[in-house]
Amino acid sequence: MVKLSVMKKYSFKFFATIAIVIFSAFFAFPSFFDSENNLPVWWGKHKVKLGLDLQGGSQLLLQVETGSAIKEKLQNNMEDIRVSLQKENLNSEDISLNDDYISIKFNDNNFDIIKNTIKEYDFFELETLQDTIKLTFTGKYIQEFRTSLMLQSLEIIRKRVDEVGTNEPIIQIQGKQRVLVQLPGLKDPDRIKSLLGQTAKMNFRLVDEKAMSQLNTKKYFIGSEILSELDSDLKYVIKKRVGVNGDNLVDASASVDQFNRPVVSIRFDSLGSRKFADLTSKNVGKRFAIVLDKKVISAPVIREAIPTGNAQISGNFTFETANDLAILLRAGSLPAPISIIEERSVGPSLGQDSINAGVTSVTIALVLVLLYMFAIYGKLGLIANTVLIINFLFIISWLVVFQATLTLPGIAGIALTVGMAVDANVLVFERIREEKLLGRTKYSAINTGFNEALRAILDANITTLIAVLILFFLGSGPIRGFSITLGLGVVSTILCTMIISKLLINYLYIQNNKRELEF
Repeated sequence: MVKLSVMKKYSFKFFATIAIVIFSAFFAFPSFFDSENNLPVWWGKHKVKLGLDLQGGSQLLLQVETGSAIKEKLQNNMEDIRVSLQKENLNSEDISLNDDYISIKFNDNNFDIIKNTIKEYDFFELETLQDTIKLTFTGKYIQEFRTSLMLQSLEIIRKRVDEVGTNEPIIQIQGKQRVLVQLPGLKDPDRIKSLLGQTAKMNFRLVDEKAMSQLNTKKYFIGSEILSELDSDLKYVIKKRVGVNGDNLVDASASVDQFNRPVVSIRFDSLGSRKFADLTSKNVGKRFAIVLDKKVISAPVIREAIPTGNAQISGNFTFETANDLAILLRAGSLPAPISIIEERSVGPSLGQDSINAGVTSVTIALVLVLLYMFAIYGKLGLIANTVLIINFLFIISWLVVFQATLTLPGIAGIALTVGMAVDANVLVFERIREEKLLGRTKYSAINTGFNEALRAILDANITTLIAVLILFFLGSGPIRGFSITLGLGVVSTILCTMIISKLLINYLYIQNNKRELEF
């Protein structure tokens, strides 16, 4: 009865292992073939994602200018405070913007009024210097604002890249103010650079008609600023106060007007529609400017109120530039300007050469290891070789299941795993050999060998895994690619050695009493 129970136990584990191996082979198999021609679509889509260095494409390292966004936020708050002070009949010229703070001049008569006005801005630190109130953002607010900027920038960049239709891009935050963008297989890097380099902050503001007549006097206009027209030297004096913000846009698309000229059709949400209707109804006969990234696209005259929330943006567009602007507006504006500080391109032929070299190196390493293990350990070596192949299938299938990206350093990690996997089996086999020489039975030698080798195997692989985790979380690009495959290899090695290898040896030698251990 006991023998029957043991056989059932091992039979269950054996068939469960077979099922896991088949499952792994199912996901790993398409990566070794041209799935587009030889495999069904539903199966062929399960392939390892290739990184930039293997597939070819472009890599961009972007710098998010959070300092500019913080200063702009300070500017907007200053304008709001200025309007509030004007409502209290206070002199708006007493408020000004410095590099990183707002200063407000006061006297004994208006100090309390100013203090009550700015009391609602709880993210400011207030400092009184003689006759001036100094307002600066709190450290906590700046930290939270920067974090929000990076997360929002990441999402907007991802939307813009997805709109272009690039294949499986890698977009991730790197450091405190940088975003890494990898675009495998990208054929038009200049266009994507143009899309990513634009802030696309759009708003609708009134033209300061009174100040326009004094444009050439170089006078400072309170509450207004001078902006140039896009692709021309024409200048406008535009009110700083925003009538309708681009954040209220819900859709944008390229189309043509009645004269078959390219335009961008936009649609606002309910709040934006109300603001746009209010802006146009109160300012009929006046000009309002469509401002994109501090450039005036156009400044048409409001002929009548527009209550629908639908409008058209016209300018010197081509069909491609109109479509690109629509993409930018649909994706949303970046909360801060970005700049490209590093650019790297890899050609598809170079990527294929890397794949061929990597596959060749791993194949040679695998074959040599298989031959060595068979030559040294005979039948046990065949078991180790079988487990090694299963280990390799596990790594490939996990890359597919977890949607991890295989890079050239990642191939090096797989090659290193081959050696580590064999090392674990060598430890077990040598312990079994020692126990056999001590006169233990076959059953006792096998179980003692695995139990005694377990600690050494865990110590070696766990320390490696710790280093892998550090590389993954602190590294980037190629270093992270190496850590992914090596980490998967470490976990797979432990599982394959201590479970599958032990199961096969027990199944072949313990259940089959006639088969003896040979070294």
